[in-house]
Amino acid sequence: WVEQDPKEILNSVYECVEKTCEKMQELNIDISNIRAIGVTNQRETTVVWDKTTGEPLYNAIVWLDLRTQSTVERLLKRIPGKNKTFSKFKTGLPLSTYFSAVKLRWLLDNVEEIRKAVEDQRALFGTIDSWLIWSLTGGTNGGIHCTDVTNASRTMLFNIHSLEWDPELCKFFDIPMEILPKVRSSSEIYGLMVCFPVFESGALTGVPISGCLGDQHAALVGQMCFQDGQAKNTYGTGCFLLCNTGQKTVFSEHGLITTIAYKMGKDKPVFYALEGSVAIAGAVVRWLRDNLGIAKTSQEVEKLAADVGTSYGCYFVPAFSGLYAPYWEPSARGIICGLTQFTNKNHIAFAALEAVCFQTREILDAMNKDCGIPLSQLQVDGGMTNNKIFMQLQSDILCIPVVKPSMPETTALGAAMAAGAAEGVEVWSLNPGDLTAVTCERFEPQINPEESEYRYARWKKAVMKSMGWETSDVPSNGKPK
Repeated sequence: WVEQDPKEILNSVYECVEKTCEKMQELNIDISNIRAIGVTNQRETTVVWDKTTGEPLYNAIVWLDLRTQSTVERLLKRIPGKNKTFSKFKTGLPLSTYFSAVKLRWLLDNVEEIRKAVEDQRALFGTIDSWLIWSLTGGTNGGIHCTDVTNASRTMLFNIHSLEWDPELCKFFDIPMEILPKVRSSSEIYGLMVCFPVFESGALTGVPISGCLGDQHAALVGQMCFQDGQAKNTYGTGCFLLCNTGQKTVFSEHGLITTIAYKMGKDKPVFYALEGSVAIAGAVVRWLRDNLGIAKTSQEVEKLAADVGTSYGCYFVPAFSGLYAPYWEPSARGIICGLTQFTNKNHIAFAALEAVCFQTREILDAMNKDCGIPLSQLQVDGGMTNNKIFMQLQSDILCIPVVKPSMPETTALGAAMAAGAAEGVEVWSLNPGDLTAVTCERFEPQINPEESEYRYARWKKAVMKSMGWETSDVPSNGKPK
């Protein structure tokens, strides 16, 4: 179970805005220069709130939460041949615990308050972007209930061709369409900021909110991947490889999902992407730090790994939330194998970093098969890319160069780019010809491909051993028997 308090998320946004405005004044930058605001968010994380009080009706259920495994199994029974990919050609997605529709179904099945609010027509559903935009544009006092195409494309309720909520899928999940947000493009004025109730200043009152992209789509934009075939990999809690496929949908034969990349304006075309999603990347470093206590900081985990420079035959499959792409196997659980009396915490730290690299290799291989044109280099961003040892390891395991922009916060940059390019704001252009090249750091492979292949094959053997571990034979209190 992974939950967050929607009020806490909202308050952190208020605080962030206030602090930013204070900092700008200290630097003698006039805050009236702020022309637009962009929002980027964790996708799939699901919130239901009461439009009459503005209060969340339950905590936000986070994207990697697994409580919906039994919901997924129940829904699968209703599909002929238990076909997980029954809605693939409409939504681009397999039926999985990951997407919002099953989280919303769980809330409707398990939270009396939400059921009642739906009956009384007080309930609104949204991913985090919708909750924030509604609250920031007035909330109970005329707040705008909307989302953008990228976030909508992660719900399993949205037809990625017609760009509309799909009545058949809403019926299948038994979700009332009136609680869904209005779907807009990723770059247009949704509404204006209102004065924050929490703070008196109302620093940004009247500034348009004009950009909205799910975090991985925002990173694709921030990495300037506007051409067909350009790809980026973001290393956050999870790890997400997106490849722009242009104005056509490409459906994967190798376990990737098809998603909307962006739509940069009401009248602009929609662009699509293939995505490989890995649930656990940076989270494995956090786990070593917080759960095993083998290091006090993430930096220390890197140092432990650097001190040995090898896992000494130890392999770590961090399937804490099952396996996402390319397996879509919720029954998998994490394992560490190949242990000997010689193995120590340094080897485990190295194996953990290597696991993130191997997971990326798996989704990159799938991407290359689906696209037909192998990537010649990988553009990367996100917190883990500050670790040079890790970046070198990633290049060695992929056998191609890894390229990191000098501005690693590409998710925030992408949301800002969308906001600034919106009609009515237009402080800059996103035409590829107008964009300047970004300075980058490059990591070239340094080990021979044979060694890389050998280690990768051993890793795949470990993955097979992690599968089929968990059954959903769990009593209702959520604790396994």
